[in-house]
Amino acid sequence: MDQKIYDKAQVILYSDGAAKHNPDGPGGYGTILEYVDKKGCLHTKEMSAGFKRTTNNRMELMGVIAGLEALQRPCSITVYTDSQYVVNAFRQHWIDSWRKKGWRKSDKTSVKNVDLWERLLAAMEMHDVQYEWVKGHAGHPQNERCDEMASVAAEGDHLLTDPLFS
Repeated sequence: MDQKIYDKAQVILYSDGAAKHNPDGPGGYGTILEYVDKKGCLHTKEMSAGFKRTTNNRMELMGVIAGLEALQRPCSITVYTDSQYVVNAFRQHWIDSWRKKGWRKSDKTSVKNVDLWERLLAAMEMHDVQYEWVKGHAGHPQNERCDEMASVAAEGDHLLTDPLFS
């Protein structure tokens, strides 16, 4: 096996997005990064942000993007999300098809959120990333925490501007 892959830190990324009055209402994401160091100590980082006007799918994407962009060296990452939109884009190879077709779906309509899909792909470049779906609102502790952070962020006082809605 390639030594570079062996040396990559193992990171688990949990993420969730939320939008009130979807689409075009306030929204937010919550992300948790977990890493066990060589001594067996668990390190956890939580992050979230809220936006004035956005959509649920954009926040699902932003949660994963924020987590990946926070990593400063190549890692082997498993992303857990309740977003079938995000998971299926990679596991069902939708993203490959969309890119080949110039960001068009099989029905010839434009893919939504291209700006974030491109940002996500750029954030993934130095990493080995796998996507796993978890059922939302089913008691998964990290997914529940991400959901809570996303909702709180969406209701915050210092909301950011989503470029799509600027």
